[in-house]
Amino acid sequence: MKLDKLVGERFKERPANCSADSHAFMVRGGYIKYVASGIYTLSLPMRRIARKIEQIIREEMDAIDGQEVLFPVVLPASLWMESGRYYEVENELVRLNDRHKTPYVLGMTHEEPAVHLVREYGQTYAKYPFMIYQIQTKFRDEMRPKGGLLRVREFTMKDAYSFHTSQEDLEQYYERCYQAYKNVFYRAGLPNVISVASDSGMMGGDISHEFMELSPIGEDSLALCGNCDYRSNLEAAENVVEVIRDDVSEEMVLEHTPDTKTIDAVSEYLGIDGNRCFKAVVYQKTVDDSYVVVFLRGDLDISEPKLKRLLGSDIYPALITLESGICAGYIGPQGLSSDIRVLFDNSVKGNNNMVCGANKDRYHYTGFDTLRDLPDDAEYADLSKIADGGKCPKCGQEAISVAQGIEVGNIFQLGIKYSKAMNMSYTDQEGNEHFPIMGCYGIGVGRLGATVCEAHNDEYGPIWPMSIAPWQVHICAIRSDNAQVAQTSEKLYNDLLKAGVEVICDDRLESAGIMFADADLLGVPIRVVISPKTVEKNVLEISTRDKSFAEDIPADCAVEYLKSMIERMLRSYDVK
Repeated sequence: MKLDKLVGERFKERPANCSADSHAFMVRGGYIKYVASGIYTLSLPMRRIARKIEQIIREEMDAIDGQEVLFPVVLPASLWMESGRYYEVENELVRLNDRHKTPYVLGMTHEEPAVHLVREYGQTYAKYPFMIYQIQTKFRDEMRPKGGLLRVREFTMKDAYSFHTSQEDLEQYYERCYQAYKNVFYRAGLPNVISVASDSGMMGGDISHEFMELSPIGEDSLALCGNCDYRSNLEAAENVVEVIRDDVSEEMVLEHTPDTKTIDAVSEYLGIDGNRCFKAVVYQKTVDDSYVVVFLRGDLDISEPKLKRLLGSDIYPALITLESGICAGYIGPQGLSSDIRVLFDNSVKGNNNMVCGANKDRYHYTGFDTLRDLPDDAEYADLSKIADGGKCPKCGQEAISVAQGIEVGNIFQLGIKYSKAMNMSYTDQEGNEHFPIMGCYGIGVGRLGATVCEAHNDEYGPIWPMSIAPWQVHICAIRSDNAQVAQTSEKLYNDLLKAGVEVICDDRLESAGIMFADADLLGVPIRVVISPKTVEKNVLEISTRDKSFAEDIPADCAVEYLKSMIERMLRSYDVK
């Protein structure tokens, strides 16, 4: 490839509204072009990176007996109606009608067509287990796309679906896929990816893991224990808290507390700590707009994913009206309407001498005892977020730290959620009928590429690993108007192509500064500089993008030398 023919412009200034380095570098380097919110065109450098990532994924999926298929992007709504998700998933799913008014959806995940493909094939136990996978375009109407390819609406994803006759068989395959994922990330240049327990969300199932690259730009909050190997997405981490209970329970007293609509205000007014207060958080369920009030300890925060999972419904912050009977700022557990579902976080279970709203403007109760003053059938659940310094659910030590991560892959044990809903069954050796147990496994190709860019860059641009770099060698022909420079660079370029080396050559009549700046933005692992000075000495200046190596090499042996360098650099990404 000659750089002067490469479609796309490279420029120096960081674009506005690029919070992620990967986003800024990909725009500056001409990798991606904005089309609409969360939708990008990928130009040649990014397509070459994506193809290499896809090939790594294919090799690892094939190695665990995966069979590649390709599902449609546009799916009949009837498939999603079979599974029930047509009604469960809300704005993220794009719905449309064809000219005959037949309803369709844009595929955002493909469990339904996976079951549709194999439910006739998998009617006997002898066919199991098996796994199918695809690498396909998907569309998910994200509310807030950001970070370039880190969070988009249209994306390319590898999704795989395995089918089993027993939970034990699923768990064994799950471990194989778990290791295959670690191989993918290692080979792509992310050896430090960790796995965390996660919330299955709309996918369903009981067991799931996300693979995370720790990064300050990451949108996922993770709970990591410094004392043991416990790791979890904050959305799924159990918040273990101790009961706050005094030996003597005070009498419950109605106190006048004007202008105390927040935990901080009531704590200051009464001279108590926030953990002695009830915090009330109010939502409405999207399915019927009914109110839900959650009470938790005042120093903790609500976990909306935990609440959604308990309710089996999406939620939104409540619009509190006069008709609701809810006294905003002074909400308490006593005297709420029976039409309101009231839930209590485990953090308040058994506590006494607490302060809570009185459901009366400018009034709170003091001396509230949950064992004495709540009904026996009060509904408790783990609904709060674990915090920095929190108690580890596994080892019990106060060693939790909260970090940020970018999700680069996920795996789920789905159980029979989809096979049962879509009436996929098989007969066992005794002729009994069962629903197959499913697992699913996803990796976003573009996000993985962007995450590698986040992990490997300097102030000048990406530093692509050799395993996924757009090209392996970048030739900078300084002063290509010099006949010897032009001849030497053209010969090296053609010789490398003949040797099977992926090479891009910059022989434009530009300054060395512009050439090197463009080379930094393209991030090719090996750079070869040819200039009047080098041709006079009959050498080439060879260096690596990460600045770990720089040396003059005789021009006559350059091709073999570069091939040897490439092979060594590729081997560093081989799975150990």
